[in-house]
Parts: sequence; C-alpha cells; structure tokens
Amino acid sequence: MKASDLFVKALENEGVEYIFGVPGEENLDLLESIRKSKIKFILTRHEQGAGFMAATYGRLTGKVGVCLATLGPGATNLVTAAAYAQLGGMPMLMITGQKPIKKSKQGRFQIIDIVNMMKPVTKYAKQVVNGNNIPSMVRDAFKIATTHRYGAVHIELAEDIAIEESDAKIFPVNKTIFPRARTHLLKQTAKIIEEAKRPLILIGRAANTKQSSEVLTKFIEKTKIPFFTTQMGKGVVDENHELCLRTAALSKDDFLHCAIDRADLIVNIGYDAIEKPPFFMKNEEGATKVIHINYYPSEVDDVYFPQLDVLGDIDANMEFITEVITPQKHWDFEYYYKISDEIRNRLKKYFNDTRFPILPQRVVRTVRNAMGDKDIVTLDNGIYKIWFARNYACTSPKTLLLDNALATMGAGLPSAIAAKMLNLDKKVLAVCGDGGFMMNSQELETAVRLNLDLVVVILNDSAYGMIKWKQEGMGLPNFGLDYGNPDFVKYAQSYGAKGYRPKSCEEFEEILDSCLNSKGVHLIDLAVDYSLNHKILHELLEKKSCLI
Repeated sequence: MKASDLFVKALENEGVEYIFGVPGEENLDLLESIRKSKIKFILTRHEQGAGFMAATYGRLTGKVGVCLATLGPGATNLVTAAAYAQLGGMPMLMITGQKPIKKSKQGRFQIIDIVNMMKPVTKYAKQVVNGNNIPSMVRDAFKIATTHRYGAVHIELAEDIAIEESDAKIFPVNKTIFPRARTHLLKQTAKIIEEAKRPLILIGRAANTKQSSEVLTKFIEKTKIPFFTTQMGKGVVDENHELCLRTAALSKDDFLHCAIDRADLIVNIGYDAIEKPPFFMKNEEGATKVIHINYYPSEVDDVYFPQLDVLGDIDANMEFITEVITPQKHWDFEYYYKISDEIRNRLKKYFNDTRFPILPQRVVRTVRNAMGDKDIVTLDNGIYKIWFARNYACTSPKTLLLDNALATMGAGLPSAIAAKMLNLDKKVLAVCGDGGFMMNSQELETAVRLNLDLVVVILNDSAYGMIKWKQEGMGLPNFGLDYGNPDFVKYAQSYGAKGYRPKSCEEFEEILDSCLNSKGVHLIDLAVDYSLNHKILHELLEKKSCLI
C-alpha cells in the first residue's frame, strides 16, 4: 500500500470525518488518497481559517480536528491556529507537506524547519521518515491530542515518503480512561468545603462538556453553593440558575469580585492559569483558600497557587464528592444572594437603549432574544467579547464559543463555519469586530460554497476598539488605531452572500430574526457605539459599592 493511502487509512481508523485545508504540490499524493476515502476534504481560502475550523471541530466534539497545509508558507500560516488550539485545549492534528527528504530536487527552496517551529506551540511534532512508521505516529498523535490538557499535534509528510510502499498494520484505537483521585483525598476535599464559611465555586474550560454539566448541576443542587464561571466555562451550568453569579469577564473590579473577595474558599473546577485570571489570589495570611480540581496539576503562577490539587477525571471526582458532602448550616451565602441581585440588575442596564449606532449591551440582548437555548454564537476577539461574557446568559455548554486563552483575532467566522457543519439543525451566528472579520473574511466564500445557513454580524467602529479602550484607560491620546473599511454589504454580495446595513436598533432586530430563519449566508454590517466602554468598565466599576 502506498504510504499516503496508509496515512489516510490511519485517519479513517481514528474516525476522522473532515480535513480542512489548502493543499500544495507536496500534498498531491495525500490529497489523492483523501479523494478515494470516506473523509470529506473542505478546501478553505487560507490555512489559518482551516486551522481554526479544525480546532473548533475538536472543541465541539472532543475528537481530533484535522487540517492540511503544504510546506513553507502554508505551514507557517498554521502557527496561530496551532497556538489557538494548544492554549484553548482543543484537540487538533496539523498535517504539512515537505520536499523530498532523501534527495533534494530544488535545493533549499521553500524549506524551513517546520517540525522545530511547531514544537513550542504543540504537544507533539514529528516528521515521517519511513512510511512504515505512519500507523504508530498517527495513533500516538491522536492519543496525545486527546489526553488532558487537550491540544495541537503536528505530523510532516514529505512527498517522497508519501509514495513509498508499506505493509504496516493499522493500530487499534483504545480509549484513555482517567482515574479517580484517591478516596481519602476526595473525602478531605469534601471536609474542607464543609468547614468553610463562605465557599464559592468557579467553573472553567476543562469542565465545559455535557457530562460535566450534568455532574456539576447535581453538586450545586445538593449543596446550594453559589457559582460563577470563566469566559470559556460559560453554560456548563445554566446561567439563569438562581445560584449563578454569572461570568468573570474581567480580572478585578466587577460586581462579581465583591463576592469573590468575601469568599474564604474558592473551589476551581476545570480552571487553569491559561485562561485569563478570573480573580487575583492573595499570597498573605488569612487570604482566600483555593482548591484546584482538574485532569492535570495546577501550574504555579503569581496569581494562581492553589493550596490543594485534586487530580483525575473531573466527573468521577465530583460525583464522589457530591455523594459524601453534607450541606452545612453554618454556610453563609446571604451576601452572595445580594450581589447576585445587584449583578442581574446591573446587567440589564442599557438593554433597551435605542441610540444608534447601537450599544454593545443592546447587541447582546438582541442576539440572546433571537437565539434558542441550544443555538451557537461564535465570537471573534474584541471589546464586545467582554460584553457578551458578562451579559449573554448561556443555558447549555459550548453555545457561546469565545477564545480567552490565546485571544486571537480572526477565528470568529471560521469557527462558525465548523460549528454549523456539525450542527445543521441549530442556528449559528458569528459576531465579529470589523478588524477581526477582515483577518479571515475570505472564508465567506467557503461558507457560500458549502451551502451553509449562516449569519455574520460585523460590529463596525472602523477601529481596533479593544486597544482604543485600553489606550483611553491609560490616559493616552487616540493614535494609530483607526482605519477605513470596505462596503461590507457589497463585499458580502461579491461572494454570493446577502448583505444588510440596519439604520436603527429596531431594524437590526428585524433583519437578524429574518436572516436567522432564512437559507444561505447573511452578513449584517452593524454600526456600534463603544463610547461608554471607558466610563463603565473603568470609572464606574472601580467606584462601585460592594454593599458591605
């Protein structure tokens, strides 16, 4: 069997459904092997878009998403997507081509050391030097990508290796089972929680699965301990739950942090320091204690140094703790309830504001009203991400896909494409800033070609709004962050999509509802007003009263 055929057979053996990518001449044997397989090849318009799609596939399914690029510039274009998957805990395999490694045909043309380039942003990066090694390398790569912390892996297949003959056998796929922590440690954990006066629960990215959702909901229902989430932990437990204090969209100075500052114990479930800190730990006598419950150990950081690590399968560990823990009469959550009411009241402010260009808070409210509980919103990166994290209540896991690990721009549209491919029965909406959208806007053609029903909302302020907010907060003059945009309506139409430009909040609501219930790809160019960002997120929050 030709080595490229063997490679694809190994991918089929792993259950691969799609390969996203941009092939080059060094991939042609592998591409032909894909053509003859059951795997669907999704041609994208940029390798970065392919990587974001593959990573999102991994994020939503828990299986390895696969993307393909050629050598040199094709491979370098995957680096941002590799870091996106690696920091975001998304299982992804990158396959890149290479010139012949046994005998040079073109000197050093286009050749750089891709494997060593990938090593800092992956869990595994290797070159195939013998076709007989392909089955073991593929099995190893998939196993490593789906061993916590999930992440990116890379295999380089040179064109002369791809045409080798091999009689190697495919390896069986065996599931990796994570152990439960020792019984005495779990009982100790339950006791520490019982002994606390004001425990508080934080839910992070690693617990954002359907099964963890069920387990943690049972734990919270039994103990009645209030909880909050990181941005990437949204929806694990219904955020409309009466015990939910919502999301830590900022690291400090939000109303949620009033509750955090009052806690004497925070139980972190599925969080690690790769996510932006939802609070800053204090390294002093009498400071709030932290328990780290995760698949892997905590990494000590200036702002994260838990007093106890509980390692192993999160669901198994939390099921046991739920069984043995006894709710305590001395637990005092009265202050949390007051803060919860304050948070909910504050988040509603500006929801009905009718000014136009539209406020981001009104955007969040409009989108939330238009989307069902199981529908999916993907975000690019920008200042609006904070407003969605604070104000958009998720009722189910993985229904608001945002990146608060690498926090890269350009992922919103490709992520929405992958999400829609996997969820044809759900509405999928991408919310992008004009800056982030333009970084991978060419993938509109991919969405149109795939006949997807997809809506893209561009929040248009003709600037890099997140950085302008930070610039203003530092007391610096506005400089170097404003730009011009194309006519987004005509731009969408040029790809075969439909474009809209609402002139009021009411018209936006009507257009959004119509687009979400129509076939095809729709783009809405929405003028946004960020003028209140500094006043609210800097000045007012820093002067807040914690109701003490």
